[in-house]
Amino acid sequence: MTVPESIRRVKRPVNTIVEDYGRDGPFRYAVRERAGTKYVPGGNPQPNNGHVIGHIIGFEFVPKVEKTAASDPEMLSYGSAALVRSVTRDILSDLLAIYPANDAFKIMSIATLRVIRPSISAWQMSTHYNRTFVCVDYPGTALSPNTIGTFLQRLGQDGGKRKQFFEKRIEMVAEDHHIAIDGTLKHNTSIVNDLSAFSYKARSKGCQDITVQYAYDIELMEPICAQIFPGNSIDASSCPTFIRDNNIRKGIIVADKGFPPIKIEGLLKERPDLHFLTPIKLNDKRIAKNSMLAFDEILEGIIDRQIVFKKCPIGGGRFLYSFKDNKRAASEEAGFLANTEKKHNFDQAKYAGKKETFGVIVFECDQDLPGKTVYQCYDDRWMLELVFARYKNDECLDKTNVRGDFSVIGSEFINFISTVATCRILRKARSSDLLAGMSYGELMDDLSSAWRVKDAPEPPSSNDAYWGHTLLCVFDELEALGLSVPATKSIPKKRGRPKKDSEEQNPKRPRGRPKKNPDKKSL
Repeated sequence: MTVPESIRRVKRPVNTIVEDYGRDGPFRYAVRERAGTKYVPGGNPQPNNGHVIGHIIGFEFVPKVEKTAASDPEMLSYGSAALVRSVTRDILSDLLAIYPANDAFKIMSIATLRVIRPSISAWQMSTHYNRTFVCVDYPGTALSPNTIGTFLQRLGQDGGKRKQFFEKRIEMVAEDHHIAIDGTLKHNTSIVNDLSAFSYKARSKGCQDITVQYAYDIELMEPICAQIFPGNSIDASSCPTFIRDNNIRKGIIVADKGFPPIKIEGLLKERPDLHFLTPIKLNDKRIAKNSMLAFDEILEGIIDRQIVFKKCPIGGGRFLYSFKDNKRAASEEAGFLANTEKKHNFDQAKYAGKKETFGVIVFECDQDLPGKTVYQCYDDRWMLELVFARYKNDECLDKTNVRGDFSVIGSEFINFISTVATCRILRKARSSDLLAGMSYGELMDDLSSAWRVKDAPEPPSSNDAYWGHTLLCVFDELEALGLSVPATKSIPKKRGRPKKDSEEQNPKRPRGRPKKNPDKKSL
């Protein structure tokens, strides 16, 4: 197509031609460079046109530039992804020993994103994978919704590999560590799996649940294994199955109130290194029979609390331990009186009967332990409840968001890894004193705002040139967590003259103005 004269007259680089593509738009008139000359036998030499180097736009030559956005971003969100990676390196190693590398990377990618983005859905996985350092830590991971759904199904079907992974974690439990076993309910109203059922609590709410049974290492403050049960399963029936399936052979089972030790009596005989510690009801006859409310000692070293206790052997190698926390007793008494005042039903006899047991808890155990050890075992067990709360709320994992049995199991396996990572982050942040003035969520938000060049060298340094719009307070948090090498600060020079060491090194100057040079004539 003939190029208009007005276009051909536009000033452009020499040895170029203009081509008319015939389509309206900014790139209609392309400017090509002359790449050479092509000789034709028996004819005149013909020009050989090369690449497009620009376009005539608005009667001006505009050089060709690269596309606005490259295929990959130069900078990614670094801080929160690096924190999760720093506490899960051993988990990745265990996964790589059991699963193919691409599956292990996919498990860690999804688990990390669920920690970083609490409310993330399958539709958002790929987006946040490509905007964070998760794509650098676990490269080449496909995270489309269909891919994730198929993967969760396969992950849930392979129970053998999950069992190998949990066995590795159980082997790490020290013999003197205490294991708390408990469960949590999660909403699951799917009609296409057999795990959904009405729990005792859920019947009044009209929704179905599944039960996630956990074993939790109290000293490490993190879960070591998990298993899914129907929502109508109670601890007394699921706990023995859970112990057998996961081959738990050592530790102390710290159970919830009302858990009958007789349910695991056979397991305890098979496993001599496995013991139990469970609270009993305050109306148990053994309490009055052994005068467990006549406390005879006080626990020492319990911060901000005054606790009295009593230990009594009851035969068969078992012991009763009773404790009264004065601070908790005052709180329970205040709550009781406030409730009776509100309902206008104060009963003096009922109040006198309850006043004796305010703040009291009694345990049964098959070991002779110091009173402080028993109390701390159960007191620290409430960390498990906090983990469950985070498991449901902060990570927004209270709904399964998947349907089939195997998909639920596969998703909960990844949730387990997310929960372990959360526990370790909490422990690391507390040891760094970062949670004294902020919440866990605020810390993760701060770290997510630290962006870094994708191909930056390791380890990061707070004063290198590879950061993007990162605040100074965030650098302090990164340094406290060991995610960035502190910047080397030069010692500021002191103002004024250097301090005199001695008269020999710094002789005194004569006072007053210096004498004028006698050789210099005054003007």
